[in-house]
Amino acid sequence: MKKVGFFRSIHFKFVLIYVLLIFVAMQIIGVYFVGELEENLVGNFTKSIKGHVNLLTYSIGEEMEKERGEEDPTLEEAIDAILKDRDNSSNDISEVRVIDTRSRRVIGTSAPGNQDIVGKKTTEVLIKNTLTFGKEDSDVFRDRGRRLWVLSTPVEANGEVIGAVYVIAEMENVFEQMDEINSIFMTGTAIALVITAILGILLARTITRPMSDMRKQALVMAKGNFSRKVRVYGDDEIGQLAVTFNNLTKKLQESQSSTEGERRKLSSVLANMTDGVISTDRRGRVNLINEPAAQLLNVSSETVMNQPIIEVLGLEEEYKFEDLLEERESIILDYSKKNRPFILRGNFSVIQKETGFVNGLITVLHDITEQEKIESERREFVANVSHELRTPLTTMRSYLEALAEGAWKDEEIAPSFLSVTQNETERMIRLVNDLLQLSKMDSKDYRLKTGWVNFNKFYDHIIDRFEMSKNDDITFKRDLPKEAYFVDIDEDKITQVLYNVISNSLKYSPEGGQVTFRVRASDGFIIVSITDQGVGIPKNVIDKIFDRFYRVDKARARNLGGTGLGLAIAKEMVVAHGGKIWAESVDGKGTTVFFTLPYEQEEEDDWS
Repeated sequence: MKKVGFFRSIHFKFVLIYVLLIFVAMQIIGVYFVGELEENLVGNFTKSIKGHVNLLTYSIGEEMEKERGEEDPTLEEAIDAILKDRDNSSNDISEVRVIDTRSRRVIGTSAPGNQDIVGKKTTEVLIKNTLTFGKEDSDVFRDRGRRLWVLSTPVEANGEVIGAVYVIAEMENVFEQMDEINSIFMTGTAIALVITAILGILLARTITRPMSDMRKQALVMAKGNFSRKVRVYGDDEIGQLAVTFNNLTKKLQESQSSTEGERRKLSSVLANMTDGVISTDRRGRVNLINEPAAQLLNVSSETVMNQPIIEVLGLEEEYKFEDLLEERESIILDYSKKNRPFILRGNFSVIQKETGFVNGLITVLHDITEQEKIESERREFVANVSHELRTPLTTMRSYLEALAEGAWKDEEIAPSFLSVTQNETERMIRLVNDLLQLSKMDSKDYRLKTGWVNFNKFYDHIIDRFEMSKNDDITFKRDLPKEAYFVDIDEDKITQVLYNVISNSLKYSPEGGQVTFRVRASDGFIIVSITDQGVGIPKNVIDKIFDRFYRVDKARARNLGGTGLGLAIAKEMVVAHGGKIWAESVDGKGTTVFFTLPYEQEEEDDWS
């Protein structure tokens, strides 16, 4: 396991959280403290200025209200004298202006360098508001980067506003004090954070040291060593966790010893089983395979370990691992090769906890090659022979018993009974011959005796043979192309295919019916079709008519002497030539049988 980096360790996270908490707390305190301090300093500043202004306003009001004689100084001179006396009253006030209500002109200013505004009308909005509404008004603005506080106060006499005092005071000293206090507070915060970080590191070590010991113990346990114990540093929660961890180590050691003993027993059982056993984990990967299973699958134990079981069994195209978990029936695994049948049966069992959690899958393999071969042969024999032989044999036995009991003496009945017996015998002979023919086609050593044939002439010749023997009430219609289609075929076998298909069409054609013969070419194949106007075949069974012994109308087919193998033989022969055969039908209107053969189109002279 990789070593945990310092910045990802719980030690660093603990200290970081501790420092951040202190920092956030200090910031909250600082914001509240600075806000209250600023409000307090500004309040004291404005209160002090207003105190001076009130005294000044009183003095100016008396002078403006005073009756003046010839020897008395003018109002402007009196106001100027009052303003000069104010210069020593407050260092924060930079200028005081006095404005007369009636003329709205400046009648005095304390600023020596601004005497030119005396006698001029004022343009200050605050002064106009004060003179108009008789209320005190103030504002803060900046001048060359310095903050100034201006106050406009009405001068009243007998309840009337007779003038206004406009004061400009510098507030920069207040904010300089605030900056100095903020600097002191930030320095204190930094010192507090450093001390907090040091204390946090020391405190975090008391928590992370036992946790680090437990981590090291877990790594040692993962390697199978349960002898090491975690050191207990105290009786707190972490100390109790260390004690619990040591108890867990002891229990795991006992459990591992028990599990190892069971594993050796299981390995011994699996090694001596005759059936193949494969075990997987919960992801479907092989984690155990015994020797019989490896031999059955022709693999080595090392190569299949950790491989998906569906790939080991060759089921990846048909199943997913989740499908095998739900499979309740056996699965047949066909590994047959040429001249070497090899079939296994796989049974699956889910390894599952009581909670329903799936831990894996157990697969048991059985070799059923011989069993399947015997069963297949038995089913084929029973299905294809016994059923077909039973009917004619039963009929023959009934008629022979009747003849044995004296029916042979009756000159009218005996010939009829003998005729039926002869027909059933011939039917059994045809059945046996058809079975022999199918047996030859199924043989691995079967070979066709092929040669190039002009199929149009060949087909036309076969139709001629049937036209000579057909009933007069059935007509033939030929729809054959003029161009020559040359095919490489076994003439005897394709003759039998055509014989079987045309015979069926004639058997099931009604009186006055028509049989149509066609040949078409498409994509390197010729498509041969024979169409009758018989009763047709139901849509749900039309795909079964090429199965062995299948009949749509069994009673009628037997009356017509069929064995149920004609179309099956035709299918085998067409497939052997590289083609395919199928049928289309409209129930009650007739059936068309199609089959294809590969061909080469050439001029007839080239094959003469």
